Amino acid sequence: MIKNRYPKEVETALDVWVKLARSYSAIYKYATDNIRSLGITLPQLAVIEAIGHLGPLTVGAICDKILVTGGNMTLVLDNLEKLNLVKRVPSKNDRRAINVELTPKGQKVFDRSFKEHAFFIKDLMSTLSTKEQNELASLLKKLGLSISSRTDLR
Repeated sequence: MIKNRYPKEVETALDVWVKLARSYSAIYKYATDNIRSLGITLPQLAVIEAIGHLGPLTVGAICDKILVTGGNMTLVLDNLEKLNLVKRVPSKNDRRAINVELTPKGQKVFDRSFKEHAFFIKDLMSTLSTKEQNELASLLKKLGLSISSRTDLR
């Protein structure tokens, strides 16, 4: 391997990016496998989790919370409805809006699945101390917000 091909700060940035990508890939694989073992998909858990914590939400609000597009969300909601985990209810305040609510079965899935998944993630992260996890979370937030606010990358 050729060393010092780029300035040190470029090599460091590339090294961090590779480690971040590999870590994310490993965590994503195990988290996704865990979610599948609960009988649902990652997007389905994300919807159930958002509504379980925040209460009924519009489709648009769910899309914003879990960072997916409306087209994908329609399929996720259709599948959750087929499983009788959510129901769509016309908004009483805005005839154009549809609220999505957990059904009683959906609430049970939320109560069980989110707790199981939360403890699974805790175990995955246990390599890092709580202090290290807080530091990493802070650094990742700082990085994400900085990149999101840059106009020269668009």
